[in-house]
Amino acid sequence: MSWFSRKPKRSMTASAWARPEMSVTFRAEIMPGRTREQRTFKIEKVFPNGRVTLYDFAGEHREGAFEPINFLRDKARGTSNGNQSSNGEDPDVG
Repeated sequence: MSWFSRKPKRSMTASAWARPEMSVTFRAEIMPGRTREQRTFKIEKVFPNGRVTLYDFAGEHREGAFEPINFLRDKARGTSNGNQSSNGEDPDVG
């Protein structure tokens, strides 16, 4: 084995950051004046070079155009106890 052996090549598979049908949100700097919901789209196709196409939005887009993906965003919106309602009242009492 050579002292300066090559590192294994990292494949540029789309699974590195995106998958089809996954929701992604454009950064606010790219779409100023729009709400998060207006900047969110679903991925239609992922290319080997890491770029994606979106449903209902033209063109190919790279990872840097989107906000970092937070897989726990939906859980963070809820309460720490899934049994509590959003208004703070106990749904079983009443």
